[in-house]
Amino acid sequence: MNKFLILALAGALSNAYAADNDKAAYDAAKDKATADYKAAKAQCKSLKGNAEDICIEEAKVARARAEADAVAQHKTGDVKDLRKAREDVAKAEYDLAKEKCDDQSGNAKKACKLDAKAAKESAIADAKRADPTPTIGERTAAAVDTTRDRTTTAVDTTRDRTATATTTTATDAARNTTAAAGDVMSDTMITTKVKADLAADPAVKAMDVHVETVKGVVMLSGFVPSKSEADKAVQLARGVKGVTEVKSSIQVKK
Repeated sequence: MNKFLILALAGALSNAYAADNDKAAYDAAKDKATADYKAAKAQCKSLKGNAEDICIEEAKVARARAEADAVAQHKTGDVKDLRKAREDVAKAEYDLAKEKCDDQSGNAKKACKLDAKAAKESAIADAKRADPTPTIGERTAAAVDTTRDRTTTAVDTTRDRTATATTTTATDAARNTTAAAGDVMSDTMITTKVKADLAADPAVKAMDVHVETVKGVVMLSGFVPSKSEADKAVQLARGVKGVTEVKSSIQVKK
């Protein structure tokens, strides 16, 4: 048999074997996410009322994030699946946020749901821009677009909440709207700034790092090729104004 033909066949078999290994690893990770979800959901039965509902939604968010991490780690070439996985995370986080809003009432509850909707739309917009191998220029452009979109969303949210607050007394309306708008701008803009810094740094694959901010605490997750890249992401997040703490669950791809 021709020497070059033998080499070509060997390469094809090697690639096929690697693909099978990736698929097996992905299937195993997804099965684990499902098993963990069922176990977590079962524990929620000990709770009552809205606490049980919140517990179940938290389990769903954990499953969605685990499945998204599995796609990012084992299906790096499939942009469509990566985007869908990140959209699923955004939707799960939105459902959880809405359940938490049910513990509030009146204008506070309405404002809470507006916040949740704005966060979901922003996260889905990020997911649609997902690209596992963007150039530095593309990543910088995406960061600029994200900042513009989130700023617009925050302004629209503030306007809607101001209109809602007019149903209460003028004093209470001003106090509730101002405080709520400050919370939206604070966490949203911190997340945006962290993502922008990650995208602008050539040493970090920003699209593989998920960023979430709650009351100034930045939470990082996802997969990166090396520990130095994970450390760099944490360092960049800590350097953003308004960040009080950085919690990292970033994992290094093996």
